[in-house]
Amino acid sequence: MPIKFPNSAARHWYVIMLSLVLASIAAGGCRAPQAKSSAATATIATSRLTARELPSDEARIAAEISFLSRRVQNDPEDFSAQNKLAGRFLQRARATDDFTYLARAEHAAHASLASVPAIRNSGGLALLTQIEFTTHQFAKARDHARQLTKIDAGKSEPYAMLGDALLELGDYQQAKAAFQRMRDTGHGNIGTETRLARLALLQGRNEEARRHYFNALALTLDLPSPPRETVAWCRWQLGETAFASGNIQDAEKYYNDALTTYPGYFRALASLGRVLAAKGDLDGAIVRYQEAVRAVPDPTFLAALGDLYHLAGREREAKANYELAELSATAPAGGGNVAAHRRLHSRQLQIFLADHDLKPQQAYALAKREYSVRRDIYGADTLAWTALKANHLKEAQAAIKDALRLGTRDAKLFYHAGLIARAAGDGAGARKHLKRALDLNPHFDPLQAKRARQALDAPGEIPHEAH
Repeated sequence: MPIKFPNSAARHWYVIMLSLVLASIAAGGCRAPQAKSSAATATIATSRLTARELPSDEARIAAEISFLSRRVQNDPEDFSAQNKLAGRFLQRARATDDFTYLARAEHAAHASLASVPAIRNSGGLALLTQIEFTTHQFAKARDHARQLTKIDAGKSEPYAMLGDALLELGDYQQAKAAFQRMRDTGHGNIGTETRLARLALLQGRNEEARRHYFNALALTLDLPSPPRETVAWCRWQLGETAFASGNIQDAEKYYNDALTTYPGYFRALASLGRVLAAKGDLDGAIVRYQEAVRAVPDPTFLAALGDLYHLAGREREAKANYELAELSATAPAGGGNVAAHRRLHSRQLQIFLADHDLKPQQAYALAKREYSVRRDIYGADTLAWTALKANHLKEAQAAIKDALRLGTRDAKLFYHAGLIARAAGDGAGARKHLKRALDLNPHFDPLQAKRARQALDAPGEIPHEAH
């Protein structure tokens, strides 16, 4: 969900630094431009942090794509132009969530590396690594990031990309080591702050994560021309961090700030819908999710909108959105690479099916296959949740233990742990986990939080609702 930090749309995270590294990539390197160190953020005037609308760069990027496309058409071996083109496509993918831009970016990156090998073209390899990361080819991204650490050993960004890939593969100790090398070889910058924020969230240090995201926002605003999408993303992540800790009021402020910075920003629209639902404003929440879905028909947005319709008693609309959610996770709009699209949305599909008691064996098989390669805590949680729904209780118990191993403070993890304990007949364990979920954030999800309360308040079967 839109990370749901914490556990949303992972690809939204994967390209956070693209708008900040393109200039150095085009020149052959992969270090992010340096802003002031995080220690300097305290001196930035409060007025600089006040939300205001920033200008769009869409027209400029579109013009650059047109120019660069003509240039590489005339000279396909112009590796510098191919790198710039790949970078612009990735920027558009980030802003629009349009998968077709990723395929075009990948083509340009491969063309660049075919012209000039990675040893003399680290920018092309850095872009390919980013693309593999964004398209959930994490093992390839890890291997190419390791190659970059040898080519550009004195730079921080290769270690940042290596840490990103290792996090997604669940290799947390090596990821932590990579991020330490990132800090040792670089200086305080936006990429460092956002990566340290994510690591802190995974390890249950939510307040520390908030400080890192605040530093990232301040550093971004201190750039000569702050990129609109990056500023909005930082504000949105501050909202996600607040929401994960149950601070609905701050979350709403940050989401509104993101929308002030970037009107129509789809991630903030969906998250604001979730906040309105938490406040009991179902109609307002539905409107916000409708706006988000019109902008980006993401499976998680569609499923969440379906849940709101269901809670509002609008069952026909709920059913239609659930069908669209499944379809959007399995088939790319307008054609395209079906296998790549399904890889990108597989975990969203698994969670949707398990949340709604649909096709439990299919969801479990998908989760089990993915976790055999991508052994992160959210993969463990998804395996546990789908295994529970598919009546593989022993496996669910083992997987949820793995999911909780970092001490992540995420209400959904505790909710899943509670229902698994309940199914195993562990009443005390179920109450402990369910209470922890609801104490952390009683509104973590409009439908699932309702089920958590039902499970905590009344003995009996695991709560389900027909759809």
